[in-house]
Amino acid sequence: MTDSQDPSLNSDSADNSTPPPSRWRRVAAAMGRAARAPFDGAGLLYRVSQDNLHFTLPVLNGAFGDQLAARHDRRAIRMSFRRYEADVAVAELGLQPAPDGRPRKTVVFLHGLMGDEIIWQTGNGAEDVRFGPRLQQEIGVCCLYVRYNSGLHISENGRLLHQLLTELLATYPEAVGELVLVGHSMGGLVIRSAGYYGSRNELSVVGSQLSEPNNQQLTTDNEHLTTNNSHWLSRLRDVFLLGVPNDGSFLEQNSHLTSLILRKINLWPTRAISGLIDKRSNGIKDLRHARLVDEDWQSEHADDLFPPRTVVPPLPGVRYHILVGSLLKSATSALHDYFGDGLVGAGSARGRIFQDPAAPPELLISTHVYSKLHHGTLLSSPEVYQYLRQRIGE
Repeated sequence: MTDSQDPSLNSDSADNSTPPPSRWRRVAAAMGRAARAPFDGAGLLYRVSQDNLHFTLPVLNGAFGDQLAARHDRRAIRMSFRRYEADVAVAELGLQPAPDGRPRKTVVFLHGLMGDEIIWQTGNGAEDVRFGPRLQQEIGVCCLYVRYNSGLHISENGRLLHQLLTELLATYPEAVGELVLVGHSMGGLVIRSAGYYGSRNELSVVGSQLSEPNNQQLTTDNEHLTTNNSHWLSRLRDVFLLGVPNDGSFLEQNSHLTSLILRKINLWPTRAISGLIDKRSNGIKDLRHARLVDEDWQSEHADDLFPPRTVVPPLPGVRYHILVGSLLKSATSALHDYFGDGLVGAGSARGRIFQDPAAPPELLISTHVYSKLHHGTLLSSPEVYQYLRQRIGE
């Protein structure tokens, strides 16, 4: 009886005892995987690059955009409003008043260094809808997005933004109501520079008109900037500065200091490394001390360790909202002031010009610190969005 066994048991046992692959087969399989790895990696990089193709050109312009523009390279970005990931001429925006015929509050977004308009629209997935579309859906404002060559001098982009907003108001005087500007990082500096050049231009126009004979009536009509209703500054009500290095970037300050030291050592290797560092764009170099006007980078002392810097004060009658990110929970430490959101120090983001105790009392400045937010997550934070929504919707 003990010698007799069920044949089905023998069959199951045979199926379950398949010998493992030989050592040579395992080696061959491993070699096959190793051989495929570069192709799999290349395929992954290709898919990632295709998904983020819109970002490649802004990065190139942020790093070398001034050089591309000087060569009239077709890859050099030109400042423009954007729709459907394409440039749109002001005349083709087709802005219309609200259904009741009144002009609509208009919000203009500006990205930072190496950024583009997509950062205001979508995030990591289709469900991650950012500030612009949500504001337009929830409170009915008109949202416009600007893309610019962040490798150019900040003052160059400031003058271009001034011209773009001037054209916008001239083209749609009945459609554009109160104007709100929102800038992230370098974009906030471009906004401040545009305000500087816009106010200078307006004052020069008023001065030339007042100097003409038989124009005494203009004295009362142009007594203040805001009385000229055709100028974009007369419509400007709010400026939101998100993670903006108003007093300069510690990263660029360190880069400049490193280049300076290597150049002073004056050996062939150190000169070569210093030369490579100095290839960074004018826009990046301007971030060292937040240079907002042409005269600052044109100065013969522009590359000094402590160069002269033109004061650009807040515009009168405009509400400024200074939104500061912090990697830390506490907003009272020296680390918070220096590192801030990881790319912009909190002390720089607050800006001495916005914290001046001797500033005129009519200046309207609000400063808010958001803990445990880095430079990028300022653009997707629900808290930051609710603040924008509340203030813009007022």
